[in-house]
Amino acid sequence: QVQLVESGGGLVQPGGSLRLSCAASSSRCNGKDMGWYRQAPGKQRELVAEIAWNGRTTYADSVKGRFTISREIAKNTVNLQMNSLKLEDTALYVCKCNVGIDYWGKGTLVTVSS
Repeated sequence: QVQLVESGGGLVQPGGSLRLSCAASSSRCNGKDMGWYRQAPGKQRELVAEIAWNGRTTYADSVKGRFTISREIAKNTVNLQMNSLKLEDTALYVCKCNVGIDYWGKGTLVTVSS
């Protein structure tokens, strides 16, 4: 069993920045694929960014150049640095770890509003 706890969400103005963190309860996620997904009201969950076991990163086209995913092995944590935030980035951001099965956190809410 792996528990994932996200943090760092909040209210930010367009153009602002936030840094999300996802802390895993064990080191099982280290060396595994981890990702950030988001779900806006009335929309399906979508992949935002993923970091593979070998460090390779993948981003949704809508966030390329603005978001950066990274991991801190010593802290069993994966982070998402979000810059130049837009209104359409408003969503619940959820972390996932794949260790043969997928574990999901409960998410952290990001609201971009003026």
